[in-house]
Amino acid sequence: MRYVCLDLGGKRTGVAVGDSITRVVTPVEVLEAPGGSQMGSEYLARLAGALREHLGDPPSPGEVVLGLPLNMDGSEGPGATAVRQFGARLAAATGRVVHFQDERLTSVDADWSMARSGLTHGQKKKRRDALAAAAILRDFLAGMSPPSPTRQPSQPEYPTGP
Repeated sequence: MRYVCLDLGGKRTGVAVGDSITRVVTPVEVLEAPGGSQMGSEYLARLAGALREHLGDPPSPGEVVLGLPLNMDGSEGPGATAVRQFGARLAAATGRVVHFQDERLTSVDADWSMARSGLTHGQKKKRRDALAAAAILRDFLAGMSPPSPTRQPSQPEYPTGP
């Protein structure tokens, strides 16, 4: 199954894609699309367009993962409530299943991964949200059960007897 992860932010939204079979995750873009209290219909349409770009139109398979901003103690505050409400709107608008994944410390993870990259502050800022989305998606995929084998032979591949 293919997944698109969105890290909704106050000014930018990070986008990453990944696959549940290979467990490979790639940060793909940062949309200059503000979230937060500005998660209106224009923002919804912009993100729905990004989902179409990376997943295709339904009924093509693919699901969405949204970063859920939990408090450090694991409780949900107003930000998490807003993301859950937006997730319901996004699911209704796109016909996609939407999952939520704890996003605590993913921006710190993104900063750490760029710490000695030689990038300027501005260059890091342009990549941070996509890297955070990739970290959220990696955590989500890591929490899934292992993929089932795609091939189950009826006989051993290497016979053991005559």
